[in-house]
Amino acid sequence: MAVEESQKSAAPTSEEVANANPKPHAEDVAGSDDVPEEGEIVGDDDSSSKKSSAVPYQPHLLEHQWTFWFDNPSAKSKQTAWGSSMRSIYTFSTVEEFWSVYNNIHHPSKLPGGADFYCFKHKIEPKWEDPVCAGGGKWTLTFGKTKSDTSWLYTLLAMIGEQFEHGDEICGAVVNVRARQEKISLWTKNASNEAAQLLVHDQ
Repeated sequence: MAVEESQKSAAPTSEEVANANPKPHAEDVAGSDDVPEEGEIVGDDDSSSKKSSAVPYQPHLLEHQWTFWFDNPSAKSKQTAWGSSMRSIYTFSTVEEFWSVYNNIHHPSKLPGGADFYCFKHKIEPKWEDPVCAGGGKWTLTFGKTKSDTSWLYTLLAMIGEQFEHGDEICGAVVNVRARQEKISLWTKNASNEAAQLLVHDQ
């Protein structure tokens, strides 16, 4: 019986519950800004907390600048010299710029037959007449029609991301779209450096 009575007496009465969390008086509300309650986070306003949590934009710079070039097949028949129909599209120097361009251009499978699409280090023209390319060579992979999209993307990412051990040997890459096949070629600048050429090939 003693145990039951102690349990009953431990339970709060309805009057105690009603007064457990009374409404604050006016003078308490007025002074609440001066004395924060325990555990309360004090700040000026919501906007200040948003400003402090904002992360400043920091683009991810690439080691080199790169330029996309396009050789329009419809203009090739009118050209007086090889490469005269080739046009630079866009030069990028950050990861963000690369994706903004890549996501808004046609992939090889959507290009017309006869088109050539290049990505070369900035200030190197995708021509063998360019002084940087004049003594170079190239490695080429051949794909079935509309089958080179993924390999073209991986080639670009490895190239601009400096994934090749001898990245300084690379001038750029090109995808050639033809009626029955597509080719991806990696251009190098020094064909006489056989060791570097083989390492580029093996990667």
